[in-house]
Amino acid sequence: MEEKPIEEAPKPQIFAIRTTVGQEKNAADMINARAKNFNLGVVAVLAPPDINGYVFVEVLGGKSVVERVRSGVKHAKGLVGGEVPIEQLEGFLTPRPSITGMEEDDIVELISGPFRGERAKIIRIDESKEEITVELFEATVPIPVTVRGDAVKVIQKKEEKKK
Repeated sequence: MEEKPIEEAPKPQIFAIRTTVGQEKNAADMINARAKNFNLGVVAVLAPPDINGYVFVEVLGGKSVVERVRSGVKHAKGLVGGEVPIEQLEGFLTPRPSITGMEEDDIVELISGPFRGERAKIIRIDESKEEITVELFEATVPIPVTVRGDAVKVIQKKEEKKK
């Protein structure tokens, strides 16, 4: 009796698609919807917020599948080069804490919540909860307010004391 070799499942490949800057999420959503509608071999679609103008697509069928899924998508401009190694994308797969780079005495602006648009000074940082406590500048009485780290943006770093 002759043994047939066991066929290995195709290895997923990752390709980069150039998109319109600012439309990465829309392009990724449209690519994902198109892949589901036409049952193409798309495993995952990634639009990292740190990379402008690119969407990464993981496929089972190679470059031709990426071209088929990309065609007809409004903001997908073209396929970039060849396969992208997973090592280049590993940094984008783990979320960074929203309070990275913030220090006490930094000046921030609240970008969401009831105090939106207000400026404040950071007085305490809780890294485990990703929360910061700020003191609003324009408040008549200095009351500490605790907000999530992604609810503020740093507008001025703390000034180094000159010796």
